[in-house]
Amino acid sequence: MLISTTKRYIQTPFDSEEELENVVVQNYEYIFGPSSIYLPKGKISTPDGAATIPDGFAFDLANKQWFIVEAELSKHPIWTHIAPQVAKQITAAIRPETKRDLVERIIKLFHDDESVRRKFEDENIDLIDVRKVLDEIFTKTPILGMPIDDVSADLKAWAATSIKIETKLWTVRKHVDLENRQNIIYELPEEYRPAFDSHEEEEVATAGGGTIRFYDVSLHDLIIVGFLKPNSKLFMSYKRKQTTEDRKTYTATVQDDGTLLADNQVFSSPSYAAIYFINQAGSSRQTVNGWTAWKTESGDLLADLREKFMKGTPEAETH
Repeated sequence: MLISTTKRYIQTPFDSEEELENVVVQNYEYIFGPSSIYLPKGKISTPDGAATIPDGFAFDLANKQWFIVEAELSKHPIWTHIAPQVAKQITAAIRPETKRDLVERIIKLFHDDESVRRKFEDENIDLIDVRKVLDEIFTKTPILGMPIDDVSADLKAWAATSIKIETKLWTVRKHVDLENRQNIIYELPEEYRPAFDSHEEEEVATAGGGTIRFYDVSLHDLIIVGFLKPNSKLFMSYKRKQTTEDRKTYTATVQDDGTLLADNQVFSSPSYAAIYFINQAGSSRQTVNGWTAWKTESGDLLADLREKFMKGTPEAETH
């Protein structure tokens, strides 16, 4: 149950798979990351011509990876519904013909949609390099990305053992006002974190502990190893594109618990603090990667410190 000062929201099933699909389409950046591009569903075919329609494709420009997206309801049977459907989608998606079609669809979006162009620009990808970057992404095996309302033990077992590609499961939930069911809120993953990642599970099984994933790292982790210090300052510079406004610099203070204090408010993550200021500046953006937005007083990006932490780099005296 989610409780505000005046309302109580209880978890309830989605009315249909289409409702879940619409939530994913409207909020895909909260699942696949702020640098992601989403292509809605379209028919693709296996080598023998069997047609299938994934719910979409997502492309993460920052991490150079792509997803076959299949939003599912947990009430659907895994072995007779989800498994055969996904197998057909994977077979069709990895065909060269499918990849070429997806490249052309993204190129068209690049030319037609300013928000898509901005994502390439934010990743320092020039127009001349767009196809090169897309080709690089498509040389990699796709990831099955499945937003779902609940992750069962059978679903985890299937994802871990029966699919030859990495599978990520994100939990998306629906809550309705106990007194007025027309008031609906949807619960999305925190910081793009999947509820299940088959690659991560495989590492744990084979390496006796596995490796740290980027979404497992918090600012508090960086404080513990000395990369950040409590009460130190972080800085973010931002200017809306195509405006005459001056670029502004925003400041946040690192708290000892890993939260950020900025504008007399406490933020649980650098991304929330960053999007708060970006929206205050008049931008309508919904998401941003705070780890690449904030820098330390010495000029280090939080993302670089996180990378050092993940690699086990010894504490730096300058942080």
